[in-house]
Amino acid sequence: MATAKFQDTAFPTSAVEVTQPVAGAIMHKEYVKTIGRMAYVWGWPLVNIFNRRATITQAPAPGRLGGVVPVAPLGRLCMLNDYVLPDQSFVACPNQDVAYGLGYFSLDEEPVVIQVPDFGDRFWVYPIYDARTDQFGQLGRAYGTKSGFYLLVGPNWEGEVPEGITEVIRSSTELAMTVPRIFMDDTDEDRAAIQPLVNQVDAYPLNDFDGTMKIKDWSDFPSYPAPEVEGESKWVMPEPFFDQLPGVMDAVAPLPGEEALYASIRQVLDAADKDPEVKKTLVEAAVEAEKEVIDPLFLWKHNGIPAGNGWNRSANNAEWGYDYLMRTSTARSNMFDNRPTETQYFYTDNDFEGNQLEGQNLYSVTFPDGELPPVNGFWSMTIYNKHHIFELNELNRYSLGTKNKDLQFNPDGSLTLYASTKSPGEDKETNWLPAPEGTFSLYIRAYWGKEAILDGSWKPPVIEKVK
Repeated sequence: MATAKFQDTAFPTSAVEVTQPVAGAIMHKEYVKTIGRMAYVWGWPLVNIFNRRATITQAPAPGRLGGVVPVAPLGRLCMLNDYVLPDQSFVACPNQDVAYGLGYFSLDEEPVVIQVPDFGDRFWVYPIYDARTDQFGQLGRAYGTKSGFYLLVGPNWEGEVPEGITEVIRSSTELAMTVPRIFMDDTDEDRAAIQPLVNQVDAYPLNDFDGTMKIKDWSDFPSYPAPEVEGESKWVMPEPFFDQLPGVMDAVAPLPGEEALYASIRQVLDAADKDPEVKKTLVEAAVEAEKEVIDPLFLWKHNGIPAGNGWNRSANNAEWGYDYLMRTSTARSNMFDNRPTETQYFYTDNDFEGNQLEGQNLYSVTFPDGELPPVNGFWSMTIYNKHHIFELNELNRYSLGTKNKDLQFNPDGSLTLYASTKSPGEDKETNWLPAPEGTFSLYIRAYWGKEAILDGSWKPPVIEKVK
């Protein structure tokens, strides 16, 4: 019996060997809209961060936008010396547990030096993000980071590392940014103690590096005017989205395995450059996707994974990879998560019965004895209005947790916190989060969580409607 001969078939072994979408292909409207909607969901976080960088780095010098949020020119950083003020609308879901900083960089232009003072036993972390809002590098107490100078470089940098640099951290994209977080107790004593540390937190171009720790008094810097908006500032608009996306894709190389996605999107973008009807259809797709896909991701029930007792929790935070759903829902609802080992987030719009939280009701949230969030860093529970930002209240109180030294525990060792527009009673006011009128949400942070936080065995507390 003759032995069959096998043809010598060459299968592609890399993306460049795969047949690419043909230019000039005929595309009907629904196909264009299908690719357009996927491109919008995938690209929304990237366009978001590029637009933020373009706006925030217009500041002529480090300062506060609207007197509230830190901003700085490209390649530099600005720090707050206290909690972020409650009347800000530039970032959803801020906390009042840390002193924040903010810096945006273009690493193709020049590497950046990041200063790390000696924080001692204080919890701190400098999360650094690339253009995909993935974190890279490890700077923080959880990593045992030493004080010193850290050089942040781009993907193609091959320069000489000067004497005095502790470590070099390479970004996968030219766009990088950092949001330092320095924990602070809600006491006058700790506010004073943190000042000399915060004043040593800085970032600046490599050309400015001289091996000495630069000191800045972050309590004294200019304020820049900002427009008044309701809710978080909108950083992505559907109408110009597909004008912005090509430049973003040029600046952000595909992850391994994303080459097919890039090729399909580029085929439609190229067609839109030549055919106004294709461009019109893409804009229609963007407007529809913003309303029908992106806006619903703002609701906590569409964000994360179930955590128990009616709460959801973050997943793959700041390590998104191919998890476009988690990446985009977070970009829409609570931008700039830390990676899971640094922070876990728990959130809900509803009580234990599944009903929307309403300010006119009184709710109790009880952590049983020994069941506070198990952390090495700190924990807090924050209250937000319907826009995921703070609603001003007379107590100027928006979160409770590790930072508070006057919380009243129950005789059995449990801790009950309250949320309502009205006081739960004078004897309970230290444990009260004043709620906004109308709907609100609750949000638990667990910084540097222990194993029960990381493996999901710790459950958030039950939210009960008292009256």
